[in-house]
Amino acid sequence: MSKIMFDYTKSILERVSFDPVLFCKELEKAIKTLLPYELEQLKEWLTSFIIEKPELQPSLMIVNI
Repeated sequence: MSKIMFDYTKSILERVSFDPVLFCKELEKAIKTLLPYELEQLKEWLTSFIIEKPELQPSLMIVNI
């Protein structure tokens, strides 16, 4: 079940990546929902995802990377 939630979270974040404010809000929701090991996976994914989208750089502060 948790793999499904993690994949769902990634898909939501990808869909809202056009708006940095909305992206940060969804990221905050994901942090509250995901399990600790899933958060580590999310941090890794986020680091690679925002390389192409520099406007999302502030979102790293939310996950404390």
